[in-house]
Amino acid sequence: MKTLNVLDKVIGYISPRLAYKRMAWRQGIRSYEAGNITNSNQFWVPYNAKAEQTNETQRDFIRARARDRERNSDFIQALIKSFERNVVGSGFRVQSQCRDEELQTKLEEIFANWSMPRNCDVTGNMSFTEICKMIIRRRLVDGGILIVKTYNGNKKYPFQLQLREVDDLDDTVLTGKNGNLVINGVELNAYQKPVAYHLKVYAPDGYYTGKTERIDAQRVIPLWVKTMPSQVREMSELSAILSRVNDTDDYIYTVSLKEKILAALTVFIKRTLPAIANIGRNNTSSKREPYKETQIKSGMIMELQPGDDISSVIPNGQAQNAKEFISTMHRIGASAIGLSYETATRDMSNVNYSSARQNLLEDQKTFEDWQSWLNVHFLHEIYTEVIISAQLAGTINIKDFWENKELYLKHRWISPGWSWIDPQKEVNANKTAIETGQDNLINICAKSGLDYREVLEGQAKVAALKKQLEEKYNIGGGEINGKSKKSDTNSSDATEGNNN
Repeated sequence: MKTLNVLDKVIGYISPRLAYKRMAWRQGIRSYEAGNITNSNQFWVPYNAKAEQTNETQRDFIRARARDRERNSDFIQALIKSFERNVVGSGFRVQSQCRDEELQTKLEEIFANWSMPRNCDVTGNMSFTEICKMIIRRRLVDGGILIVKTYNGNKKYPFQLQLREVDDLDDTVLTGKNGNLVINGVELNAYQKPVAYHLKVYAPDGYYTGKTERIDAQRVIPLWVKTMPSQVREMSELSAILSRVNDTDDYIYTVSLKEKILAALTVFIKRTLPAIANIGRNNTSSKREPYKETQIKSGMIMELQPGDDISSVIPNGQAQNAKEFISTMHRIGASAIGLSYETATRDMSNVNYSSARQNLLEDQKTFEDWQSWLNVHFLHEIYTEVIISAQLAGTINIKDFWENKELYLKHRWISPGWSWIDPQKEVNANKTAIETGQDNLINICAKSGLDYREVLEGQAKVAALKKQLEEKYNIGGGEINGKSKKSDTNSSDATEGNNN
């Protein structure tokens, strides 16, 4: 910087016009303050590179840190379970939209039976809903997960899913078939489209066998989100908040330790030298022994050596600002992944109805975005594979299935709904929307995680049962003592006529 100033002075002495142009040019390239290099940001000098060049050097280490916080951070667990609870919840429900209503029910029953653990998972441990929750968890922590489609199930439901961690991708493989380039375990063609995935083979005890298998891309569903066109593999969704979460956890530990020290009852016993010391080699009165305790513990009694003194170490202040600091850090961390502080921490102490509802609506947009991603990249393909495999296995027998496959595979997914903050206000709003034509029962039921057909059928069953019971117990009509109300009315009218 000093060299530039000297150079400017020299140029200004020789050619003021050239010096002015240099000054104007320098001001022009510094039109953005974010591009200036000052004493406070002189070490902040990033560089531009392709996504994999930026991510691959730290991807594994960031994933390891994210998994550590997953195991040990209560705040990260709260975030993860909030996404699992709101994105997946009790599970997605498929609704067939083929023309035959009887076949609709049959196809939905087939998928419901396939969703059981022994049918959908190669390990036989997880149901389809639990698989969806694991996908959400692994996308948050690891950045993604791999789903391998297999056909090793039973005769009725041959199609099954095998879940593979992103760690299984073998980044030591460099080339694939036909000279394709393999980047971090993903084999790409000339257009950067994945054509295969190279996965490590592990023994049942989790140890790497040294072998790698090449699986065609048609059998693999990579579930991660790309944020740059050149990105090939995943990056943890928690990467932006890991440092802040770790600092917050350390702060909470330090505050907790300070409070423990303040609450600890500690006694120090100071011993005095004997009046007459022993003479000879056995004189041990001045011998110092090592301390038995190295840290303050609750209820600790510790003896000091002769001649020692003690100074009390009492931490100054209390943890009065701890709540505000932790809340601020949690609020920042939650907002980084699209959630409000209240949803992430379930702390509703500082909100009213309006603010709570606004936060809920914004959070629902985040969850709906995740649900849409899961629907497009996973749910749609899985339903298609289940129905096709059921047709091939003879579980269903649709004669013109292959000629009209798109019609029979047409469906929609009903996402789990959310509860209302004020049910009366929400119901009135929905009623008004239906009456004014701004919405319909199908959409409103879907938002609540309900099947509109089941709702209408339930209403019809209730109405039919009500009518049946009214006739049985003569409520609002029917017979009284073997005579109908109508006949009684006619008899009374006839009697009145005779009297007249």
